[in-house]
Amino acid sequence: MSMIEIRNVTKRYGAATVVDKVSMSVEKGSITVIVGTSGSGKSTLMRMINRLVPITEGEIFVGGQNVMDVEVTELRRRIGYAIQGHGLFPHRTVAQNIATVPQLLDWDSTRISRRVEELLGLFNLDPATFADKYPHQLSGGQQQRVGVARALAAEPELLLMDEPFGALDPVIRGKAQDDLLAIQKQFGTTIVLVTHDMDEAFHLGNQIAVMSQGRLLQCSTPEKILTEPADPFVQQLTGTSDRALKLMSLLPLQESMEPAKSGLAYALPQSLSLRDALAEMIWQGVDEAAVQDGEKAPVGSISMTRLLELGRKACN
Repeated sequence: MSMIEIRNVTKRYGAATVVDKVSMSVEKGSITVIVGTSGSGKSTLMRMINRLVPITEGEIFVGGQNVMDVEVTELRRRIGYAIQGHGLFPHRTVAQNIATVPQLLDWDSTRISRRVEELLGLFNLDPATFADKYPHQLSGGQQQRVGVARALAAEPELLLMDEPFGALDPVIRGKAQDDLLAIQKQFGTTIVLVTHDMDEAFHLGNQIAVMSQGRLLQCSTPEKILTEPADPFVQQLTGTSDRALKLMSLLPLQESMEPAKSGLAYALPQSLSLRDALAEMIWQGVDEAAVQDGEKAPVGSISMTRLLELGRKACN
């Protein structure tokens, strides 16, 4: 079921077309990452979903409802929004920042307090320590977590994130991405995230939308973006996928497999290379496969996620 339907959406500023006839859908409970270079139109496209940017042409539906048919403040209260730099109110405490939208929705104080405490706990921020602190008393990583907690406070089904981890150093950034994946899995929130970082897109996205000069070049799964780039720019952006696949052809599956699992419907011989294993899994349409020795005894397993991770590592 689609949470978002974007149909032939265009944004113009005078004679300049910033987003050009983009159509795509976002499945409920999934993470879609919009990636592209600076000026590609990716942030503009996302901001049209919650009407921070007016649509010039086309239609956007959220939960089956045209966003133009919803009063704008109501729409934005239903959609979480997290940005780079976190946008925290400097003169409000952490608890007051997180409570912003629930207060606007007239939640009672007990429910608000419970939600603030729940979210601080989920982000490993002890309520007794952090609830009454101000943003300037937090580290960059802590501010980022509070920013995401605030965006999730009113239990939105949809969360929009614009370069949310861009200001973080690489070590904290990886942890922040893992936190987001864990929390998204727990709440089942649909997330649309904008980034210029292809590694981040592969790490987070169930679906990746690649934009350039206002056009949507490809919108597909990470594995198809890697193995079947629809455009030379997509191939360039993924860090020359040919190189990754060539390197994967030199790496044996049996040295990279994970522990054996029961109940997997498809099996691969351990003699394959990582590239051949990836090709087989894409061809069969499976996300995970058993690995067997020459006597067809199970010796391990391999997942699509693991293969893509190994492919990226091979390039670094």
